[in-house]
Amino acid sequence: MTAEARGGRSAQLKHTGLRPGWTTGACATAATTAAYTALLTGDFPDPVSITLPRGQTPAFALAVEELGPGQASAGVVKDAGDDPDVTHGALVRATVRRLPPGSGVVFRAGSGVGTVTLPGLPLDVGEPAVNPVPRRLMREHVERVAAEYGEPGDVEVTVSVDHGEEIARSTWNGRLGILGGLSILGTTGVVVPYSCSAWIDSIRRGVDVARAAGLEHVAGCTGSTSEKTVVAEHNLPDIALLDMGDFAGAVLKYVRRHPIPRLTICGGFAKLSKLAAGHLDLHSARSQVDKPFLADLAQQGGADEELASRIATANTGLEALRLCEAAGVRLGDLVAARARDEALAVLRGAPVEVDVICIDRAGTVVGRG
Repeated sequence: MTAEARGGRSAQLKHTGLRPGWTTGACATAATTAAYTALLTGDFPDPVSITLPRGQTPAFALAVEELGPGQASAGVVKDAGDDPDVTHGALVRATVRRLPPGSGVVFRAGSGVGTVTLPGLPLDVGEPAVNPVPRRLMREHVERVAAEYGEPGDVEVTVSVDHGEEIARSTWNGRLGILGGLSILGTTGVVVPYSCSAWIDSIRRGVDVARAAGLEHVAGCTGSTSEKTVVAEHNLPDIALLDMGDFAGAVLKYVRRHPIPRLTICGGFAKLSKLAAGHLDLHSARSQVDKPFLADLAQQGGADEELASRIATANTGLEALRLCEAAGVRLGDLVAARARDEALAVLRGAPVEVDVICIDRAGTVVGRG
């Protein structure tokens, strides 16, 4: 077997031995597809298949089917695989009803789905907490069903989660100003199972395979969006991509002992701001974005006292970044540079060149170091 067949992000995921699951966004898309199909035909497809961003076509069994005057509802039970996700087993519902021509697809928060009340998130204040990628997936599937049956596809989609408000108490939603329930999340539709020991072991294997293949450049990525960014920036092969996730320390410590000439670290601005502040575990349960730290960095980059005060009390790291962008302060570059310094400190003089790329949620590069 070649090193390429044994390495890279896909092989790393397999090596964990953990079963993946489906995001709330994938479940909501499946429920929406089934409900809209039933609204147009009178019949619920069961199981209902959807197409995820990477081309997977999972099928979901329906747990709820309700057809009423002018609307239809369907529900899917979330299976998070082997991930200890608080939403595992939750019933995700979608209710679809027709709207006047030209309305498009409108999203509403039903029971158990939160509403955004503070700035700094990728959704406007007052919007239901259905994140951008799940919205896009649901729109795409509504359009497909509409095209199949010759309908315009102007509908209201109300997403709800049974007991979602109670489940949300175990998340960070309240602190982020998402009130009334859960967020509908997911950028790939797939829940990557989380296990510290299995994941760190898979990172080590990824480094070993890259070294065996003679690669001189690898990248530690926090997720699928950062992986795409690195490929676009450096044209790296799959075997060079390490799914770092939250384990920045695991990558750096292993590369310190088993050097590769160049390491790119790429991830979301908020996560890498944690590395910049000295955290090696970037998981939200074990480290938080330090807004006063970001305020100090911004002042080093020319921010005045008023701007620094606003950054220190920002709702999210993204809000702090946007405040600085509006003022012409390059906070992304400052964070990337400090994160690189922290990485080099962990490497302790190992012969590894390091660069850092910070991105926003859309994958736009917002900082380099």
